[in-house]
Amino acid sequence: MKKLRLYLRLARLGAVLLLGMCLASGVALVERLHRGELMALRQRLTCWFMRRLSGALPFRLQLQGELPREPMLWVSNHVSWTDIPLLGQLLPLSFLSKAEVRTWPLAGWLAHKAGTLFLRRGSGDSALLAHQLHRHLSAGRQLLIFPEGTTTDGQQVRTFHGRLLTSAIEAGVPLQPVAIRYLRAGESDQLAPFIGDDDLLSHLLRLFASDCATVQIQLLAPIPSQGMERNALARQAQRAVQVALFGEPQEQERAAA
Repeated sequence: MKKLRLYLRLARLGAVLLLGMCLASGVALVERLHRGELMALRQRLTCWFMRRLSGALPFRLQLQGELPREPMLWVSNHVSWTDIPLLGQLLPLSFLSKAEVRTWPLAGWLAHKAGTLFLRRGSGDSALLAHQLHRHLSAGRQLLIFPEGTTTDGQQVRTFHGRLLTSAIEAGVPLQPVAIRYLRAGESDQLAPFIGDDDLLSHLLRLFASDCATVQIQLLAPIPSQGMERNALARQAQRAVQVALFGEPQEQERAAA
């Protein structure tokens, strides 16, 4: 029975990915015929596709908070590659991703056609990236980044790096802090985190062979960025996510006692 469930889930995922390839190919064709700005179209199509992709994942979604009505820089803790479709289905938005994702088979190509911005660590193109982020936000588009810079096991929130928040300050765009948590049978999910030496295929197979888990997404109160120093802004956003996931430090100490 478990094998049948796995095969059915993989078949559904394959169908969704095939649909994504068709959409991405269509975008590539339009790019050749049309020289105008296509980011708004990319974002809408990506959001539509992310809803289908999220529906193929073994998660039940619980959403708390209000979707922003104005452009914001979304900042979220990062647990797994599944964060991206689960968050990307909420609103038309773009992502900032590490450059390695661009080399992933199929997924990298789909991410590129969806308008993802890629960050090359230590490559010396930080000024160009900062310009891209500023232009993206100033054009009134939603953008999501993972300021921890890596995934975690979901048991902690690592330091939010302030460097990438400069674009929000310069564009006068608020931050939208997001807290994402995976639960299985009421406890922290040990299967969802994509960390360490995990490879995408083996992680996907483990996840799809398991029972459905719950993912909780909390959209927290927006944080104004105007007049803020980037590291102070990063600390404020990190604390908001930390408290949403684990409570105030005093509550954590009492729970551990």
